[in-house]
Amino acid sequence: MGNSDFRPVYHPAGHDNDLRAALQDLRTGRWMSMRGLLENTPDWSLWTQRTQVLGAVAAGSDAVQAWLAEEPQSVAAAVMRARVVVERAVRAHREGHHRARELWQEAWQACRTAANASPADPVPWVCLLALSQLDEQQQLEEHRLHPPGPMLFPGPWGLLAEADKRDPYNREAYHRMLQFVYARRAGGSLSEAVNFVQWAASSAPDGSALHVLPLYVRVERYRREQGHEKALDLHWVTEDAERDAARALELWFHRTVPLSRSLLDLNHLAHALWGALQFADAAAVFEALGPFFTSIPWTYRTRDRKGPGDAEEVFLRARGRCLTAPRTPGRGQRR
Repeated sequence: MGNSDFRPVYHPAGHDNDLRAALQDLRTGRWMSMRGLLENTPDWSLWTQRTQVLGAVAAGSDAVQAWLAEEPQSVAAAVMRARVVVERAVRAHREGHHRARELWQEAWQACRTAANASPADPVPWVCLLALSQLDEQQQLEEHRLHPPGPMLFPGPWGLLAEADKRDPYNREAYHRMLQFVYARRAGGSLSEAVNFVQWAASSAPDGSALHVLPLYVRVERYRREQGHEKALDLHWVTEDAERDAARALELWFHRTVPLSRSLLDLNHLAHALWGALQFADAAAVFEALGPFFTSIPWTYRTRDRKGPGDAEEVFLRARGRCLTAPRTPGRGQRR
């Protein structure tokens, strides 16, 4: 489908049709579909992904509380309660809400309860990592442990290790760790973020979403430096930028199954390849996205960043350019 008759859509479930159906019920306050979906989620990676999306939606309702009231011994309901209260605590902190600290403490306890109820589950530990970014001064000892390698920062490495033990290279766990780096007031910097993602990606196996992590830091640097305002912006065509995009394409995109791919990862990869002028390679990623898009990172390529409409226009322009690029064996074509 060409750009003239194509309008991208955002949906948190992306290509996961079963998750989309559960979200539809959840938005009306019903939890049975959520329970059924989680009962039939086959692996920790998909479990993490689905509980994260469900938690973000359920945070605005009492559906999980109703589920727990009905089935107080349900392990899945305990994990979802941790998801919900963590989401609420993070939002309250972001908005400067007066109950932020109280919600943080409630969320921490819910995570510990979920960890005890489901000892093999990485999600309670991922949730604790999500809470770590609220401790900007790193007052809690578990948030300033000695790092496992040189050039890294003191942080919640024990929490990451617990998640890793249960689901090695868990995508969300490493993204939460990256958010912790950005939140650190005691010197959190882009150089620390670069060191972290390079360290994480260097040991990740083929097919791991951690190979996409460097693209997120590159977008963050562009955002902070307001690259779109520069007369000659070479941010995306440096040798390092091209290498990061090529590695994510080869080591992640070409070696994964569609349902396991995060929409955000696909958008970051399409964006990076387009920026690196690798149009034919980017076209394959745009095709994998199908009708879906996310406003980030495209919104950072707009001047005012006012809303998803501007991001959508950048996305459409990039998609159109890439889908019309000549397809030849080997690397993408330069303009």
